[in-house]
Amino acid sequence: MAVAYHLLPELRFTDSALYACLIVLVLLLGSRVYGGGRHLRGAGERLLIVGTSPLARLVIEEIARRPHRYALVGVVEDGSDLDRLVAARRPDRIVVAFADRRGRLPLSRLVESRAKGIRVEDVVETYENLTGKLALELMPPSRVIFSPEFGSSRVQPRFARALSLLVAVTGLIVLAPVMALIALAIKLDSRGPVFFVQQRAGLYRVPFNLIKFRTMRPAAGRHSEWERDNSDRITRCGRWLRRFRLDELPQLINMLRGDMNLVGPRPHPMTNLELLVLTARNLSEVSGDAIPYYSLRCSVRPGITGWAQVRYRYANSLEQEVEKIRYDFYYLQHLSVWLDIRILFETVRIVLSGHRPVEAELPEPQETVEAHRESA
Repeated sequence: MAVAYHLLPELRFTDSALYACLIVLVLLLGSRVYGGGRHLRGAGERLLIVGTSPLARLVIEEIARRPHRYALVGVVEDGSDLDRLVAARRPDRIVVAFADRRGRLPLSRLVESRAKGIRVEDVVETYENLTGKLALELMPPSRVIFSPEFGSSRVQPRFARALSLLVAVTGLIVLAPVMALIALAIKLDSRGPVFFVQQRAGLYRVPFNLIKFRTMRPAAGRHSEWERDNSDRITRCGRWLRRFRLDELPQLINMLRGDMNLVGPRPHPMTNLELLVLTARNLSEVSGDAIPYYSLRCSVRPGITGWAQVRYRYANSLEQEVEKIRYDFYYLQHLSVWLDIRILFETVRIVLSGHRPVEAELPEPQETVEAHRESA
């Protein structure tokens, strides 16, 4: 619109707005047509993996699930013959995936590849870009402890808090009639209080009382926190509230009080928090199922919606909870205003569609490490 006014000062507002919309529409359609054409032609980024670490196997599976976007041109155990492979396979990206790099990293050959315009990156970065989550159990502690990326943004915390206050005040005023109707529907649908109040872990694990609209019938005594164990308690009204996330509206009060932000990792119940921390402590030296660095997750204010919420479904087991935490750590590592805005757009799309987020239902990979190793 600014360009239109500069070039044609006599334009009226409606004219310039129309031109701006047409330009955006053309750009969007053009990008879609170009992307669709690439897919029809079978074009995709060509990746060559050097090393066969456990994380390399996960990357190979992810690449095999995206045949229209990526093409795996080979997997080699070391870089001794890297020059010949680069010339023969012409990769766009070389992924370095050694379990132990000492004495195995072909530095001179990788530098030559960079000089030829080939992107060279660590397998951890490749996995993060492919999945939008971190493989915490396969990452060396030094990558997290000494990384300047976690919580490095100075603008995002101020933006997040200001936006949260604005949304909380505006939302409570504008949505007051809707919340009153929901409260009435809950009372007419089943016996019990309108609100569900539960202690959750906030910033630095400080507990606070999270407020939601009640979607279940009250339970007697101790009960599981997992959704699948309580599905029979969900009320008719509660199912609709959960589907469109309307049960979260009272958390505007938590945002106003400073307990939460609009965007951030979802706060865990204090009862589950003890289980998660205990699991991390007991399994960290036994297997890869641990939840390392959990304290870092509580270093930011929790949110109503987050990266894990728009990328994954409700957690119904400890394993699924660990999976969501991998997404939470991706958010922590890439903390920025733009990521928050992206999460908000995704949340609006989910709320309007009424569909829960799930991991992309991609086809099972048909190719293995052994097959590519033989071809290489």
